[in-house]
Amino acid sequence: MKVSVGFSCNEITADCADCVIFPLTQESWSTLSSVDFPWLDSTVLARIANDGEFEGKFKQTLLIHGDDRCPRLLFVGLGEEEKRTAKHYRAVGALAAQQLRQRKLTKWAFDLHSIGAQDVSTLVDWLWDGVLLEIYRFDRYQSAEESEPKSCAIQCSFNGVGDDDVSVVEQALHQRETISRGVWLARDLVNEPSNIKTPEYLAKTAWDLAQQLDLTCTVLGQRELERQGFGALLAVAQGSICEPRLIVLDYQGGEEGEQPVALVGKGVTFDSGGISLKPGEGMDQMKMDMAGGATVLATMATIARLELPINVIGVVPAVENMPSDRATRPGDIVTSLSGKTIEILNTDAEGRLILADALTWVKQKDPQLIVDLATLTGACILALGHHASAVLGNDEDLLAELQQAGECVDERLWPLPLFEEYIEQIKSSVADVKNIGGRPAGTITAAAFLQKFVDDTPWAHIDIAGTAWEEKGRAGQPTGGTGYGVRLLAEYLQQRC
Repeated sequence: MKVSVGFSCNEITADCADCVIFPLTQESWSTLSSVDFPWLDSTVLARIANDGEFEGKFKQTLLIHGDDRCPRLLFVGLGEEEKRTAKHYRAVGALAAQQLRQRKLTKWAFDLHSIGAQDVSTLVDWLWDGVLLEIYRFDRYQSAEESEPKSCAIQCSFNGVGDDDVSVVEQALHQRETISRGVWLARDLVNEPSNIKTPEYLAKTAWDLAQQLDLTCTVLGQRELERQGFGALLAVAQGSICEPRLIVLDYQGGEEGEQPVALVGKGVTFDSGGISLKPGEGMDQMKMDMAGGATVLATMATIARLELPINVIGVVPAVENMPSDRATRPGDIVTSLSGKTIEILNTDAEGRLILADALTWVKQKDPQLIVDLATLTGACILALGHHASAVLGNDEDLLAELQQAGECVDERLWPLPLFEEYIEQIKSSVADVKNIGGRPAGTITAAAFLQKFVDDTPWAHIDIAGTAWEEKGRAGQPTGGTGYGVRLLAEYLQQRC
């Protein structure tokens, strides 16, 4: 998808757009008159108002035809004036893009005059964010007649940007597109089918990113993992013909010797459940069980493109979890990289096993803090649905900062407790720890398991089981991988800088 964007302080003309988009609150709509829309017949607005076709309610839309100067007008509701937030503007951008793409219109203009006094650069950023989240499509395996034209080029402009705001708006647009391309990369990786997306494929992706950007890539293969003692990770991978990888991307944007921030992402490229086999229905979605790893790779690419002044190390343990005559069995005991022994009672609780070794490994790099992301537990979906991710950890300041970053970009986090009592559920009678803690508090006991491998390092665990995949599709998020976490981590790291 080719996208170009611009802005202007000029009046709208027919050659600048197929459609002009007017974001309107309920209050601003009620005070408009035909003077504000010289392209419309004076009776049109009155008919719209009398018929109640548009009132400015949140997510309400109305597309009408104008004249030769302005062929089409799309009204999009922001809701009540005092309740406007970034979320409302993103929704307006996404809804507008959705409706205009459905009509195969490719030249759009947002009219900022209709919104009233705002920080223009922030306003443009929010609207453009919504547009970019919506226009993504995963269509590389569709023939031309089944997909949108690959050559389709969208031109979007923002009218009402004053000369004094040009430089800051340019910067905001560039930064937003950079972050959105990171989201697109994460979505691409999640949507890729598992016959293509093996651990080696993820490693190759990381290597390619390192060649293009200011990143250093290190990949540990089967023999090196065995030599170093990645017993938990290797136990998950041993049932598959696809060999495991530990993928490391290193970004040095801060001071030399400064402790890095560590990002760790679960990378199970397909999760059958292993010997503890999952039900067949819905198993096709298990290609998304590496969404945490996709987010880490995409975030590393994003911060390199943004040239953030910070040191960050991204780690993705990549495996395929399959049943076979070589696969790990329930009841097996393995020795992790940390030296702790783990009783594996359920081979479908595999994500925490590979994360345990990855967390142990990255802790040796002396990070200032660790954030891990994983599609870890179905219990998280039962607790929070698909509207928020769970966050747990051992550092209240870190959890609060991540929550705040999530609120800024509408990728919400909800904290769950990690009381000492939960640790009792993962105690084993035959090993140091067991990999499941029973049905109660499944998301928490999974995090309690991970905590065993971080010790006192400030750490946060984000369970994205309910937010990494969109099943039905909506404005701003087509069906498939969501790229959840890229915008959140980029915002968090920018705030740290």
